[in-house]
Amino acid sequence: MAKILLVDDDQNLVAGLTQFLEEQSYQIESVHDGEDALQMLSSFHYDAIVLDWNLPGLSGEAICKEYRRRGGQTPIIFLTGQNDIEFLERGLSAGADDYLTKPFAARELAARLRSLLRRRQGAFEAELTANGLLLKPEMNLLTDGNEKITLRPKETALLEFLLRNPNKIFSAQQLLDMVWSSDSAATSNTVRTWMGLLRQKLSLFNQQDLIKTIPGAGYILER
Repeated sequence: MAKILLVDDDQNLVAGLTQFLEEQSYQIESVHDGEDALQMLSSFHYDAIVLDWNLPGLSGEAICKEYRRRGGQTPIIFLTGQNDIEFLERGLSAGADDYLTKPFAARELAARLRSLLRRRQGAFEAELTANGLLLKPEMNLLTDGNEKITLRPKETALLEFLLRNPNKIFSAQQLLDMVWSSDSAATSNTVRTWMGLLRQKLSLFNQQDLIKTIPGAGYILER
């Protein structure tokens, strides 16, 4: 489940896009001004950023430049009411990866996000496999080719993240940063609880050891 930061001061637009994109299995966080956007980008990880050009405080252009200056690599889509080629050039020069002119269809934004995420990871697979299991994140479906089970969205998000980042140890805090909303009250105990629930589902396929616990370090999915 890709985690998206949506930055726009039009709260009606943000509410509509959030509802639509969450239905497309994206995790959405939003802020409405430039200073808050930079703070979020300094503190949390995102898979993509949707950034309005005109914002209170810092402009989208200024945010993009500063984020790239700090070494930020997350793909950025600019939103703007301007369709002048000058703004396109300025946005791309600032470090943006794509550009969408208002008004636009939410479906087009979703398509642009899918494209960026595929390019970012080389091939952002819609389906993921490990040890004979197949995960279909958009359907919250896990199967071994014979039996199928439906995962809870958080179970899907945890398993998807580890499948996309195999052979790496992640602490509970890192998983909180990557998988949970930044305004969540979740703790390390929350991660342990959800990991236990996920392993119960994996045990139905005799794969409860697919995700290993490294004492004092965290969790790893080996492939």
